[in-house]
Amino acid sequence: MGLSDAELDAVRAIERADGADDDLGAFFAGVGRARPVREVRVEPFLIARHPLTVAQARHWLPEYEDSFTESDSSTARFEDDLDDLLGTLPFRLPSEAEWEYAARAGTTTLTFRGDGRPDEDQVLDDFADEERTAAAENAFGLAAMGSTNEICADVWIPHFTDAPVDVRPRTGNGPQVVRGGGGDLSPWQGCDEWLLLLSATRDASQDFTAVRPVAPVPTGQEHAEHR
Repeated sequence: MGLSDAELDAVRAIERADGADDDLGAFFAGVGRARPVREVRVEPFLIARHPLTVAQARHWLPEYEDSFTESDSSTARFEDDLDDLLGTLPFRLPSEAEWEYAARAGTTTLTFRGDGRPDEDQVLDDFADEERTAAAENAFGLAAMGSTNEICADVWIPHFTDAPVDVRPRTGNGPQVVRGGGGDLSPWQGCDEWLLLLSATRDASQDFTAVRPVAPVPTGQEHAEHR
């Protein structure tokens, strides 16, 4: 977990090949926010194929209003109503360790597609088209990882020093962690928005966020009771 030396070298290679829009000095100055790199023990868990859509949000929160999109099949963004949703939703938020594990899907590259510069065509914000959604899946069958800034259960701490070696979220006061966000600035304006699609990109929550629910894997007894 975290931004590895190999990934940093891949970003430098993109910059050397004139693949960056601007000087990436600010990015390299902030890499400590996703370091030190460490191994994390991950137990099985279930995570949604994509973030909650507007229609799904209204299922759990009928009064939900979305000012960002008119499509029921688009990603729902939450602001002041986030706590109301989480109080109703029978699922939990992922820890950021779970989120990164899900985003990487077994890879150690910049994105699950490799070390090349991500393009805006990797952004997916509407899930009405099943064929396009399936084409955007990683090896775990998860779509749109990195497209929207998805909120995690962890409080924002600008490094991984002394972070747990398992997926427990870090707790405390302050803003929570968000992961991704490459589509929240779409259409791209040439400000290296592609960096938000990287598996290791992390930041503190500010305004609106998306929600990708997580649940425990049912035990044999739970499965028998709900058949």
